[in-house]
Amino acid sequence: MRATTIHGPGDIRFEEVADPVIRKPTDAIVRVTAGCICGSDLWPYRGENPVRRGSTIGHECIGVVEEVGAEVRDFRAGDFVVVPFCHCDNTCAHCRAGVQSACVNISMTASGQGELALVGQADGSLVATGDTPGDDELASVLALSDVMPTGWHAAVSAGVAKGGSVVVVGDGAVGLCGVLAASVMGAETIVAMSRHEPRQLIAKDFGATHVVAERGDAAEEAVMEITDGVGADAVLECVGTDAAIQTAFAVARPGSTVGFVGVPHGVELPVGRMFSKNVGLRGGVAPVRRYLPELLDLVRDGRIDPGKVFDLTLPMAESPEGYRAMDERRAIKVMLRP
Repeated sequence: MRATTIHGPGDIRFEEVADPVIRKPTDAIVRVTAGCICGSDLWPYRGENPVRRGSTIGHECIGVVEEVGAEVRDFRAGDFVVVPFCHCDNTCAHCRAGVQSACVNISMTASGQGELALVGQADGSLVATGDTPGDDELASVLALSDVMPTGWHAAVSAGVAKGGSVVVVGDGAVGLCGVLAASVMGAETIVAMSRHEPRQLIAKDFGATHVVAERGDAAEEAVMEITDGVGADAVLECVGTDAAIQTAFAVARPGSTVGFVGVPHGVELPVGRMFSKNVGLRGGVAPVRRYLPELLDLVRDGRIDPGKVFDLTLPMAESPEGYRAMDERRAIKVMLRP
């Protein structure tokens, strides 16, 4: 098959690789209808994470089941499915506790930017759409493989409540989906921290009541003014840098919680403030399978349209350009089609 591969910082290629094969009787192979580039894919692209030269990259995709292992009961060839980026059996103790991203049989999608993707624990992982999504909802269904559930997880972890105030740190696709999640959950005041007009417009469309373009102390002052000097009831940290974490805790009111889903890089927690102000921290890798059924219903009922975060669609063969566009902030999130 053809797939996107990474060979080093800035070196993305689309080339022939070996087809995935069923290794375990619980596996399935999905022919990718649409995949995309994640903000976390930019970490290895920028040289921040080590890479195995020539390995496939891409963990978000939807498509049609091509083949299933002998023990797969609930899916068959021809089913259209959403593939959570983290695969789970959905039956172990951690899955039953709602932490499917820590399943004892965890595996990850590794070729979502290719023609075929191997899925472990197919019965526990995959969610069927019931029919093939039309062009009007394809992007939003694709967003359910990672970015929307990750934004949702940040909101759940932070304890977003109806009538409350929320600050979202990060205006990438995850942060924007966090804004959307906070809106659906009934937050009254939603502050999106963004300096980029196209992202600000989507944030407002998703339900942001305020946009703060400042950074550092100025950002904290702006949030305090919006919240009458109190701070936010819930904060969603959707970046993963130390600066983002420090801002998140600076704008969190005493007794609140920061929900973090940005992959941490060089983060130092402000433990003193956390202790003195009783500000908590929850989150981590999103248990996508936990949220997928509810979010799929919201998409199919027309209540949410997270696919708006995709502002560039390219043929999969042009994935290197997609990486450049996101790295240079010319695109929020890139969809790739075979």
